[in-house]
Amino acid sequence: MMSILLWLLFGALVGWAAGIIMNTQSSLLGNIIFGIIGSIVGGYVASQLGFGSLGGGFNFDPVNIAIAIGGACIVIFVAGFFRRKR
Repeated sequence: MMSILLWLLFGALVGWAAGIIMNTQSSLLGNIIFGIIGSIVGGYVASQLGFGSLGGGFNFDPVNIAIAIGGACIVIFVAGFFRRKR
């Protein structure tokens, strides 16, 4: 139960930070979704570039937080691209 709460909190913080960087506004739920999906995307991209592995677990260190924020920025960019396409 505690790990779920930590992921929600982490997702909210990462999504909020990525929203500031990308100059977008989102709800708390949107921040959580962007943050969690962005963490997964950032972890995948980092593992492909040789910065880490997806199966290595997660530590709350600055490198992992930066990777998660970078992934959330990618997700926000792609979501904005599809939102403008309509």
